Amino acid sequence: MSLNGFTKSDFDVFIIEGLEARMKGIQSKIQPKFKELGDLLTNDLSMLVGSEMYLHIARHARRKVNPPNDTWLAICHDKRGYKKHPHFQLGLFDDHLFIWLAFIYEAPNKANIAESLITNSNLITELPGDFVISLDHMKKEATSIGEMNESDVITALERLRDVKKAEFLIGRHLQPDSSILKNGQTLLDFTKETYEQLLPIYQKAMAQS
Repeated sequence: MSLNGFTKSDFDVFIIEGLEARMKGIQSKIQPKFKELGDLLTNDLSMLVGSEMYLHIARHARRKVNPPNDTWLAICHDKRGYKKHPHFQLGLFDDHLFIWLAFIYEAPNKANIAESLITNSNLITELPGDFVISLDHMKKEATSIGEMNESDVITALERLRDVKKAEFLIGRHLQPDSSILKNGQTLLDFTKETYEQLLPIYQKAMAQS
């Protein structure tokens, strides 16, 4: 069975007006692909990490009026939820696909995680230059590691440590016209390779959990 990639029509879901109509688009077009890719990625990460990982697909259940601007799958060691823990993501905004290792504001031990990553900042700075960093999972903006020096990375990690609502996400973006997206197996391989490169950062973070 061939894996489905993502097409322009998947990204166009985010221009659908209204919560109910957009959610129908997400549920019918995007979530089946998340399930297909996510099951394979979860199995792969379970082997890489050496313990069972679990797939979570965003349901956007708390939304009552405003439709979501993005949607994602998350993979975490906790079956009950992922937001309080370091976790891997794959998701879409209207103008890019993101592949993240995410530390978001709900993580109770993010100060300890940040301190550990400051001490081991080379794990971040030595990643390929096409990796990007975001400081807010709700915003599209991200900065290429190739445009950052070690001081910039440490400043971002200090913010994660010191500011209650601060976040730190690291990974890759793909544009909707990327050839990688068009073939599901190619996207799967690219995502696996991205996660593998992020694994040492994940392991340092989990040692603080």
